[in-house]
Amino acid sequence: MKLLLLFSLVALAQCVLHKVPLRKGKTLRQSLQEHGLLERYLKQHPYNPAAKYYKTGVSSEPMQNYMDNSYYGTISIGTPAQEFTVIFDTGSSNLWVPSVYCASLSCSDHKRFNPADSSTFVSTNESLYIAYGTGSMSGILGYDTVQVRPHIVVDNQIFGLSETEPGDFFYYCPFDGILGLAYPSISSDGATPVFDNMMDEGLVSKDLFSVYLSKDEESGSFVLFGGIDPYYVTNGISWIPLSAETYWQIKMQRVSIDDEVAACDSGCQAIVDTGTSLLAMPDGDLTKVFKALGATSSGEISCEDRNTLPDVVFHINGGTFPVTPSAYVVESDGVCSVAFEGVDIPTESGELWILGDVFIREYYVVFSRGKNMVGLSRLA
Repeated sequence: MKLLLLFSLVALAQCVLHKVPLRKGKTLRQSLQEHGLLERYLKQHPYNPAAKYYKTGVSSEPMQNYMDNSYYGTISIGTPAQEFTVIFDTGSSNLWVPSVYCASLSCSDHKRFNPADSSTFVSTNESLYIAYGTGSMSGILGYDTVQVRPHIVVDNQIFGLSETEPGDFFYYCPFDGILGLAYPSISSDGATPVFDNMMDEGLVSKDLFSVYLSKDEESGSFVLFGGIDPYYVTNGISWIPLSAETYWQIKMQRVSIDDEVAACDSGCQAIVDTGTSLLAMPDGDLTKVFKALGATSSGEISCEDRNTLPDVVFHINGGTFPVTPSAYVVESDGVCSVAFEGVDIPTESGELWILGDVFIREYYVVFSRGKNMVGLSRLA
């Protein structure tokens, strides 16, 4: 086994791979709590994970869906490089950052891209508009060199430069922008996603990337472009075909608790989304899951009982993928609750679930564009 792992590591070193470290930091929710703004924020911006997936005449990317996200990476844009903190989001496809043209208060405490300072920037006459439900981000599209730290350099990458951003709450966001990793079919204004350009320019050995999200440590999380780290797949990889090449969408057969079907009784669709923190499901299924776990209608549960709770098991493509109580129970100010949310997104092939970071932290996840599959390997 050790020899096999050694050979795997040698092969890994010979491939064109790029491991981008992610740091686990303060969430928007925590920042708002510290400034006494959380209650007002939640009233004005009710959490709605469904809004991200509704297709309308404009791109919809609600910032409140990122309020519990705590994994951030670094990119730079331009020549010389201007650095930004972004969320690597498999639930969207566009890259955008604040710009010096943004006069909104929300931009004032973030890094802003200045096209005049970049010798490689190319402007366009195209505009970008992203609706937020209670506000909007508008801006322009441009091309420039994007470096995904530390070593990937993508030439002529199209990206959005915000000119207005919604509300004063974005001021407290611990990230500057979003780097989308979903399919180009859902990209706003037909902009080519960053990973598509990585593939087209031969910057990765394989047309895939993989994600590891650390459960506890501030460091250790990463996105690996172009390959799979053998250290994290000693339990093998279960490959799941996509049911749609838009988001990273797969089909689930059912969800069980204590060997009993608890939800998704007749099958359903699910999106594996690094840009959503919680685990979201249709409201009807949420009620069933709460009941099976002994939680209240708001999801609260006895902190004393959390170590005796059962796994929530996802049945996907003939395999079983458990999420343990240590992953789905969260404690805040002495109150325990399950990290599940209600969402109603009907599709032609079934109701939609969102497998966010609560699920992803339990697995090493491979996103294969070459196979149009998601690979899951359970972490020890």
